[in-house]
Amino acid sequence: MDLTRHLHTFGHYLKTRFGEKVHKLSLAGDFTCPNRDGTLDRGGCTFCDVKSFGRDAAALSIAEQIAREKHKTDRARRYLAYFQAYTSTYAEVTTLKALYDEAAAQSDVVGLCVGTRPDCVPDSALELLADYQQQGYEIWLELGLQTAHDATQERIRRGHGLTDYRDAVQRAHRRGLKVCTHLIAGLPGEDDAHVHQTLATVLDIGVEGLKLHPLMIVRGSRMAAQYRRGEIAPLTQQHYAALAAELIRHTRPRWSIIASPPPRRRRP
Repeated sequence: MDLTRHLHTFGHYLKTRFGEKVHKLSLAGDFTCPNRDGTLDRGGCTFCDVKSFGRDAAALSIAEQIAREKHKTDRARRYLAYFQAYTSTYAEVTTLKALYDEAAAQSDVVGLCVGTRPDCVPDSALELLADYQQQGYEIWLELGLQTAHDATQERIRRGHGLTDYRDAVQRAHRRGLKVCTHLIAGLPGEDDAHVHQTLATVLDIGVEGLKLHPLMIVRGSRMAAQYRRGEIAPLTQQHYAALAAELIRHTRPRWSIIASPPPRRRRP
């Protein structure tokens, strides 16, 4: 199915801007997270397995990771360096600059996408990203909100609330940066109405992109133990597909949207 006939996908946005296919390359900068290093908590969010996100890749340099990831792509000639693993603004700005510079120095890298938590976005990091944007790079700040409901944030031990997200978005926008918000459908204690309320809140605050995820139960996470005890269950494929379609209908026409497919069922 050609999704561009029905919604404004991120891939279509990139192809329109650059005139050709552009792929994101997932990178790990050997970051950690305040929910893991003891600043807020030690165990991470309940949906997260601290051993599963990028430690093997982080043993390689950024240039080496880019070279490795390019071999997995489908005939793209330009790339976005996606700092995906852990919290990719959670370091001193000199460390961030060294990592981002190494990615931006690759001749076929046309931009950076930086994934992070809303409570880990200091002004210095935003100003650094704004500087790359002023140089002509495509820059996206990807914020993991997951839900706008603070009670759910507390339930999943997220360690931040909606206020942190609103503040991060507003400060990013003051610097002209584009923001993509990540949301999870099917979080414990939430129904479809909660997810629609979260989307309405995100629309009200205002961002440029949206990434929808179904709740995935990861082996080794706290949620995996809850799943085995029968305390939680992920959405069915049919339920998630219907919910994602309804959410997309409520977004703005020129938003860049990524809707993640449900994972294949596998016992955690």
